Order: sequence, then structure tokens, then C-alpha cells
Amino acid sequence: MKKALIATACAVALGLGALHAKASTIVEKAAQAGQFSTLVKAIEAAGLVDTLKGEGPFTVFAPTDEAFAKVPEEKLNALLADKEALTKVLTYHIVPGKVMSSEVQPGEVQTKAGQAITLRTEGGVQVNDARVVSADISASNGVIHVIDSVLMPN
Repeated sequence: MKKALIATACAVALGLGALHAKASTIVEKAAQAGQFSTLVKAIEAAGLVDTLKGEGPFTVFAPTDEAFAKVPEEKLNALLADKEALTKVLTYHIVPGKVMSSEVQPGEVQTKAGQAITLRTEGGVQVNDARVVSADISASNGVIHVIDSVLMPN
């Protein structure tokens, strides 16, 4: 009987702990997804991990590894080696606030890089020339929309 009570108490405690466990941040979701290894590597190289694990909220238009593969290797390697340029490119993919795909309005939106991106909604959500291929991946500090190309600021 005593063992059963202890087992029940442990199960309840574990259940309550799971309810109070912190939901995954944008960086953690990206790392867990398996399709953003280049993006996660770039976030680390730019020193943006703490920012994207921060309170937010953020909307991140996240290029997949496939999207990064479209960037010529020489250009990508140069970008990964230049922290300032890399930070500018990555923050160009981030919009302040949590904007779900159903809330996207066509027009220009300011990014964390200080430059605007153009959003379109005809035939699905598009960001500049990139298409959103998967939307509304919720994180504790925002949302991720998966895109098929890397956005390059001016």
C-alpha cells in the first residue's frame, strides 16, 4: 500500500512537472526539426542564440537546409565567416511580434535588420521571392514559418 501511494505521488509530481515544463523556444524548435541545421549553425555563428531564445515574441521566416543549398557554396562560406553580414541576413528573416499565417497582411513589414520585406498572400504566403512551405510552427517565444529560399537584404 505504501509503495502504491509513493508511486502515485511520483506519477502526479511528474505529470505536474510536465505541465510546468517550459515550451521550446524558436531556436530549440529549429534544432529539433532536423531541417534547419544550417540555420541553427548560422544563428550560433552570429551570436543570436540568446536573442532567439529570449522573450520575443518573434516571427521567423526560416530557410531550410535545402534553401541554404541554393546559395552558392563560396557565398555561403563567406557569409558564415563574416559575423556582421551574417547577422544582417539572419535578422532580415525576423519580424517583431507573433504573426500566424492567417494574420499575414500583404505589404511591407520591417524586420529586425531594419529593412522591410514584402509579404504577399495570393496563392499562399510569400516573403519577397520565397514561398512559405510550412506555416505556424508555434514556439514559446513566437512562431516559425518555413521558407524555400534564403532572403538577402540590400
